[in-house]
Amino acid sequence: MFLLDDHEVVRAGLRALLEPEEDIEVVGEAGTAEEALVRIPLAAPDVAILDVRLPDGSGIEVCRQVRSDRPETTCLMLTSYADDEALLASVMAGASGYVLKQVAGGDLVGDIRKVASGSSLLDPNLTQRVLERVRRGPQEDQRLATLTPQERRILDQIAEGRTNRQIGEELFLAEKTVKNYVSNLLAKLGMQRRTEAAIFATRLAAEKNASERHPPSEGT
Repeated sequence: MFLLDDHEVVRAGLRALLEPEEDIEVVGEAGTAEEALVRIPLAAPDVAILDVRLPDGSGIEVCRQVRSDRPETTCLMLTSYADDEALLASVMAGASGYVLKQVAGGDLVGDIRKVASGSSLLDPNLTQRVLERVRRGPQEDQRLATLTPQERRILDQIAEGRTNRQIGEELFLAEKTVKNYVSNLLAKLGMQRRTEAAIFATRLAAEKNASERHPPSEGT
């Protein structure tokens, strides 16, 4: 079991909940996406509990990378928010479950055992809707049309978990300039938080990648 959450007290609480269980061992933890992507391959857990919203990116992107590099690791998304966009992106990233942090401790332990055994906690109806969207191909969100090419590039960088300073270095812009671009693109997308934009861009990228892997059948 690997724990990813940016709040140390949450990780400590999860450890205290899980360690008494004889069939569950916590083999590692991280507080950022960057740390997780380094430590998870080394720890080689059967299950990774991933916080959706992180200071340097999204647990959904961590899930996608982990599932790509090490499919035998099952990912269970844990979040404080019932967010349809994040839920959809989690399905696309290959998560086996999406659980709110308000879940009772005993229920969470049961959920972990379920995904560890190969079961999915995701609503079959939701999964079916996602598959239908993949078969239709990615749908261009109309909000993207309002962004300039530079704002699109910065949105892609946000989805990859980069900070304003890192984006500035990549695109040869001042950090303050990047901050202004981020504020503008959030306003155009009707969003308030950087994490919302990251999840939004991650979902679009996941749909595009899934569509490329599973193109629509001829005659359908």
